[in-house]
Amino acid sequence: MRMKDHSSRNNQKSDDSHECPGSPRHRKVSARWVPEEACKPCIEDAPVFYPTEEEFQDTIGYIGSIWSKAESYGICKIVPPPSWNPPCPLKEKEVWEHAIFSTRIQQVDLLQNREPMRKKQQRKRKRRRQFNSRPRRRVRHESSESTACDAEDKFGFHSGSDFTFEDFQRFAKEFKELYFEPINKTQENFVEIGQGKSWFPSVDDIEGEYWRIIEQPTDDVEVYYGADLETGTLGSGFPKESSLLTDSKIGPYVTSGWNLNNLPRLPGSVLSFEECNISGVVVPWLYIGMCFSSFCWHVEDHHLYSLNYLHWGDPKIWYGVPGSHASALEDAMRKHLPDLFEEIPGLLNELVTQLSPSVVKSEGVPVYRVVQNSGEFVLTFPRAYHSGFNCGFNCAEAVNVAPIDWLKHGQSAVELYSAQCRKTSISHDKLLLAAAGKAVQALWEISVLKKENPQNLSWKGFCGKDGMLTKAIKTRVYLEEKRIEHLPRVTCFKKMGEDFDKKERECFSCFYDLHLSAASCNCSPDKFACLKHTNLICSCDQDSRYILLRYTVVELNTLVKALEESIDALQLWVSNDHGHPLGSKNSSKLFGVDLFTSPPLKTSLKNEYTEKSVDKVAKSEQSLGFCVEPINYGSVVYGRLWCNKDAIFPKGYKSRVKFFNICNPVIKSSYTSEILDGGLLGPLFKVTLEEHPHESFSNVSAKECWEMVLQRLNQEIVKQKSSGKQGLPPLQSSSSINGLQMFGLVSPSIVQAIEALDPHLQCIEYWNEKKLSLSSGDTLTAEKNSSEGEIADSFGTDLAVQEADNNSLSVFRRLVKKANSEEMEIMHRIICQGSGSPLGRLAVETLMEEIKKTHK
Repeated sequence: MRMKDHSSRNNQKSDDSHECPGSPRHRKVSARWVPEEACKPCIEDAPVFYPTEEEFQDTIGYIGSIWSKAESYGICKIVPPPSWNPPCPLKEKEVWEHAIFSTRIQQVDLLQNREPMRKKQQRKRKRRRQFNSRPRRRVRHESSESTACDAEDKFGFHSGSDFTFEDFQRFAKEFKELYFEPINKTQENFVEIGQGKSWFPSVDDIEGEYWRIIEQPTDDVEVYYGADLETGTLGSGFPKESSLLTDSKIGPYVTSGWNLNNLPRLPGSVLSFEECNISGVVVPWLYIGMCFSSFCWHVEDHHLYSLNYLHWGDPKIWYGVPGSHASALEDAMRKHLPDLFEEIPGLLNELVTQLSPSVVKSEGVPVYRVVQNSGEFVLTFPRAYHSGFNCGFNCAEAVNVAPIDWLKHGQSAVELYSAQCRKTSISHDKLLLAAAGKAVQALWEISVLKKENPQNLSWKGFCGKDGMLTKAIKTRVYLEEKRIEHLPRVTCFKKMGEDFDKKERECFSCFYDLHLSAASCNCSPDKFACLKHTNLICSCDQDSRYILLRYTVVELNTLVKALEESIDALQLWVSNDHGHPLGSKNSSKLFGVDLFTSPPLKTSLKNEYTEKSVDKVAKSEQSLGFCVEPINYGSVVYGRLWCNKDAIFPKGYKSRVKFFNICNPVIKSSYTSEILDGGLLGPLFKVTLEEHPHESFSNVSAKECWEMVLQRLNQEIVKQKSSGKQGLPPLQSSSSINGLQMFGLVSPSIVQAIEALDPHLQCIEYWNEKKLSLSSGDTLTAEKNSSEGEIADSFGTDLAVQEADNNSLSVFRRLVKKANSEEMEIMHRIICQGSGSPLGRLAVETLMEEIKKTHK
């Protein structure tokens, strides 16, 4: 299971975990409020939403409904209906008095104004004040023990005391009362407590003082914060299913979508496809705060949404910057804290640095404020930087959620993480493809089975040509296609096997998630790279390296078509994958063949040969009782012997097929067919019985190779018949099987895969024969070109681009730019069908007529 990568947030408690006498718990609070120097930021409030009882029933739906109004703020507050009053198990006596949680010590006065640690060490930890020349009042007791509490080489929040809720409430209350004990007490700040009156600071008082401490520090102010506490250990503030056994009245709160234990995996949240209980992402975290305890500027992992609920206690003040201005916030922080960023370039990932909203606003960055009270939610949007602090003792709980609109932000996040060489918490590709599979299944139910329900209709809303899910898949497919195109021309592609998924794989160089594709080498089969860093994996020759693909661009584009509601694509999906989502365990096959095929042809060739021969080959394979399984497609070698008019023979090609066992003919066993490099002989064909590897047959011909197998099989049948064995098959004639078929070299899906390995059509004999056969009706319709090296333009745009002159291309591009989508589709159809088709002939005649008119 992956954990959230917050190494800088939580320096774990050491075994002894004893605090020095100078720590907050062991010293008297002597720092004091300075109201005349308050630095309260003057910024606008973020929007507040009040859902009705009905609207509150659908959590994901309500978040979607306020998205357009709130995203531009980066943050908003949601106030539940008055009836929402969930019980909090953490307040039960047993938990309140005995449950223990850990804390961190936060040096509030150093969150903005601190010098880099290396300078601090050089100057023997003498602080440099950049924003205020007033001398600080030293509060800490100087002692030999206090040295043990000094900061380590890296500034962070160090381990503090362990508390119960009861103890922490008492400590937090005492700190706040002593810190804000006023000289002049105003009437409006008194409140009745029992028989007397007690004074308390307002939210504005606390906010002004907090930013004074941050911007103009004069005292050392240290507090505790119980942050990032795992609810799996301490318990959640929301009731869970086990609570139903003791109190049936809390049932609605147990199942509610606003119960943060349920939120991440609600229908409509992409995190519902996450199998692991990732702490802090799918499983909520608790936050036990006191006055001034802070959460510094940061964005959520993978730029996810977050939802925070304040169970009880004093308010929590938030500041948010919309995701559209995330880069501007980062630039502002680098500008005002250059020394800190020079020391730690990834400082914002450390979550230990504040910058006043006033300073942020002065740089033209929009920043908004939220005051969260007990019983209220705060929602943050994708890549929206947020920070804040607590006004006193309180308890909050937070978790992430990923509506469909998050997908585009999540894709940007993984690309950013890769550029920063930062580890991921979730597999974005896995979630994306699982959501796509679920959507295709929903579309099939609606369009073909004519079954409609709220669930599949909601998925339909994300599909279509302009649907959010369709666009997210298109973006990912485009990235994958471009990266495959930039691989060396002679690249060996392999199917991504089941063993690959036994571990979560990431690029050794940039930590990019490798769910969709990965590069490796024979020299280090357990080392993998993303498609951007294939050349860094080792120094071996290209022949030793290979690419593992889960799906190819051809398959992914078919998925796109299915999401665009193409009935043909949907039919292919459901008829061959039985409607299982792409992310399911049953998705080892797609469209009736193994998930792996090679990358698509870079030409626009419409493979009519494959389409017309599907039924014939399928029937042939069915009658013979075998089906060829591709294992490795190898790489194309451009030489006279490495292809013929019937097939291309890739070096390293490997497949598996079941046939009568030559040692025990009454059963069928697996044979491995391979194409090896025979040197001057060209390709060497080899067939091996997997159960008995010593039983192998080699020849320079695939046909002869399998005839050798057949001869050996017949010998064994005769031998065992003479000994009286029953149940033997009849003798096999050489006409009963075809060597190329047994290798799989004429199987439609494999042919398509191998052809894709030769995007520039350099296997001349094969492609010329294919062009020739067009006129017979078995393949495309075209005329034979007198030049052996020429292929007709209809075979693809890549070759046409190579042979066309620049002027012609320029004119053609201008023509295409003027065409609308319908006109371009018609043009594409005409080009693919060729001038010999009825539509093509009609198009040529029409074009000639128009040319004559322009010449008159």
